[in-house]
Amino acid sequence: MIWNEGMIARAISLQTLARKCVVLVDNCNWTGHECDVLGVTTDLRIIDVEVKISRSDLKADAKKDKWWHRVSYGWVDGPPRPVTHPRKVWKHYYALPAEIWKPELLDCLPSTSSGVLLLRQGGWPQPPVIVSCERRATPAKDAYRLKPEEVMDIARLANLRMWEAYKREEDARKAQAVPA
Repeated sequence: MIWNEGMIARAISLQTLARKCVVLVDNCNWTGHECDVLGVTTDLRIIDVEVKISRSDLKADAKKDKWWHRVSYGWVDGPPRPVTHPRKVWKHYYALPAEIWKPELLDCLPSTSSGVLLLRQGGWPQPPVIVSCERRATPAKDAYRLKPEEVMDIARLANLRMWEAYKREEDARKAQAVPA
């Protein structure tokens, strides 16, 4: 199977997060850092899922700003310190194809709190994509709880994304219908 980010994000959203979350948004920067899938749980916490389609992409994630706390003392910058959870995130997961996973990749993850979700191709009578949990995410004990107006802001974003997706689908259909 040839994997892509959308296919993986859709499977994670429908199989893993659908029952736990009231809102799911793809490619969202609401936390201040990019999330491939941002989920708002029923108790108003954020689950961040990073989709990876290669080992090098997974390894490179540790360098992202979301994994570092930068300290500034007036005009002097101190050394950055690693963080266990990105800002505002209750649980963090990596989602990737099972065929690229090796247990030694756990050492490359920026946090021991991150969970790992693996995807495999399924077949009838199973779903086309099967998600399994290789390692559960450790929740941040002091995780930020969203305020109702913040949940509404994220829900508005999800709603607008849905309508834009319908428009792209309609535009694609129109483009196919036009004779060359």
